[in-house]
Amino acid sequence: MKKVSFLQTVIALVKKDAQLELRQQYALYGVILYMASTIFVIYLLHGRPEATMWNSLFWISQLFAATNAIAKSFLQESKGKLLYYYTISGAVPLITSKIIFHVGLMLCMNLISILLFALFLGNPVLYLPYFLLLSSAGAMGLAILFTFLAAIAAKAQQQAAIMAIMGFPLLIPQLLLLQKLSLVAFSSVVQQGFWQLWGTLLGFQFLVVALAVILFPFLWKD
Repeated sequence: MKKVSFLQTVIALVKKDAQLELRQQYALYGVILYMASTIFVIYLLHGRPEATMWNSLFWISQLFAATNAIAKSFLQESKGKLLYYYTISGAVPLITSKIIFHVGLMLCMNLISILLFALFLGNPVLYLPYFLLLSSAGAMGLAILFTFLAAIAAKAQQQAAIMAIMGFPLLIPQLLLLQKLSLVAFSSVVQQGFWQLWGTLLGFQFLVVALAVILFPFLWKD
């Protein structure tokens, strides 16, 4: 019997998640509708806000999108199904595939969110390529973090409470970093410590990935 490699296992699991998402299109459309409704309500309340407010509202909407799109990933899977995946693939390929799939999903949501913001709230961004790069990095970071939190919450009885309690102290530093770094896209002035902030953001994301890969096998042995 031919042994399946780690990469082949991860690719197969990512394909499985993509096929399930396409079959359950109502869930994906529901998240997009939620994003559009939220942005439209912001438009009704604030019109076209100035750049700093636009930036803050964008990251808040990204947080809500990640919560709705990713938090359900492990919670909607039955215990028997997760045990089956764990048995045939192992813990590390499973969490790796979930991270990759959610990163791809959040990158798509990020582009849709930028388009909706530009449509309803205007586009005060001066350096669009930089903002696209940073928002993509932010979307990846939120995807990784919420995947890790969802994996932990799925093993707890009070799932919603666990995600809120653990997510708050981990989300705040990342959102503050993203908000500060994205201000560069709205101004020609580069703030002091710019590259240190980028390094901190990437280091934080790498740390979450490492924690997920290391802790997930121990968590799912129970």
